[in-house]
Parts: sequence; structure tokens; C-alpha cells
Amino acid sequence: MSRSLLPLLLLGAMIAMTPLIATQAAETRARLDVQAEAQREVVPDRATLSARLWERTPAIARDEDTGSDATALREARDRLEERATELIRTLEEAGLERDAISAGSLNVHPEHIPGTRTSEGEREMLVRTRLERPFQIKVANLESLPLLLDAMTDARVNALDGVTYDLADRDAASDEALVMALEKARHKAELMASTLGVTLGSVINVSETHAPVYAPRMMAMSADMRESVPQAEYRPGTIIIEAAVSVSWEIDPQP
Repeated sequence: MSRSLLPLLLLGAMIAMTPLIATQAAETRARLDVQAEAQREVVPDRATLSARLWERTPAIARDEDTGSDATALREARDRLEERATELIRTLEEAGLERDAISAGSLNVHPEHIPGTRTSEGEREMLVRTRLERPFQIKVANLESLPLLLDAMTDARVNALDGVTYDLADRDAASDEALVMALEKARHKAELMASTLGVTLGSVINVSETHAPVYAPRMMAMSADMRESVPQAEYRPGTIIIEAAVSVSWEIDPQP
């Protein structure tokens, strides 16, 4: 190798090592790591009612004529559709917009129930069919909730599965929870730095340890509205949104 090339090779090696040395220096620089969590309680401003209508065919023995069973199914479905139409009309009369009412598809459930005992003392098993339609009702004004529940009772809803409280603007509430977590991290870092006699420098790393957790609040209701006692008021409570962050600062000893 020519002696004239040796200085150039050494210079190139030094230049190549410079970023590595800088990276190692950054990694060994004193730092303060802080984790913080925050909760944001928000009063819900939206709700969804989940309800069901159903009709049953008469219970028959398994070996009875299937033709009569088909007729019973058709009659039960006609009754169910008539009641579904009545429910939608009742809700609209109560002030609800049609597009706020979502009617699910027809569900068919076979049911087996015990019959009377035979002369041999055995109990015969009977079969019937339940035809069911689920409904979801979006409520934009929570003050109208009691009125809508009364309207559903008047429409002879078989089951009210519950009320799910929600927010119109989830993103804004999640952002507020994240800001609270970052502010808490900053407060903790300043407290620790002051106590330890160091000075906070620039933020060198920040991340979410988990994204803001948001869950609509469910209020369970009686399985059968006809057996439940009407409630005078409905309190939605609050929805809790959680956020967590991890933040790292450079630190320097105080002079």
C-alpha cells in the first residue's frame, strides 16, 4: 500500500466513526425518565337504547304436521312486523327522527319446553319457535330518555337490554386525557429534578405507554320491561378516559 494513501484511509475511518461516537455520547448522557397516567371524567351527552321485540309460535309436539307449523311461523312473523311498525311510529311520535332508529334483521330461535306427563309418567318435550327483531335507538338529547323509555313500554317492547351512554366528540375527550397525562409527567419531572438538584434539559423521548382508553358506559335494565318498575329518572354518571405516557429529559447538575 502506498504511504501517500495511508493518511487518507485514516481520515476516512475517523469520519466514519464520528456518528458512532456521537450516538454513544448521547446514550450515556444523564437523563430523567418519567411515566404518568391521568384520568378524565366526562359527562356523556349521547345514549343508545338496545331493545328487542319477539313473537312465539304455539308449542307443538315434534311429530305434529309441519304444515301447521309453517302457518304458525307466518302468522307470528306478521304479528312481529306489525308490532315493529307500531314501535317505530310510537318513537317518531315521541320526537325521535326515523334515521335514529335501527331495526335489525329477523332472528329465529327454536325453543324446547316440557309438556304434560304421559300415562307412563314421562314428560313429553314440545317445540316452539321464537321470532325476534332487535332495535337500537340513538338518543341525542338525554333529557328525552325517560319519555322514549315510556314510549317503548307503551309499544309493548319485550326486552330492554340496556342503555349505553356515549360522547358526541370522543377525540376531544381523549385529547384532554392525553394532555393531562403529559402535564402530570412534566410536574413529576420538575419535582424530581428540584429534589435531586439537577436541571431539566430538552425532551429526548416521549411515547404513549398505552393509547387513551375509552369505553362507553352501559346501564343494565330489566330483561322484561313488562315486569320492571318504571324509573322516575335516569342518571348517566360519568365516562372515565385513561391515558398514560412515558417522557425522558436530558438533565444537567445545577451550578
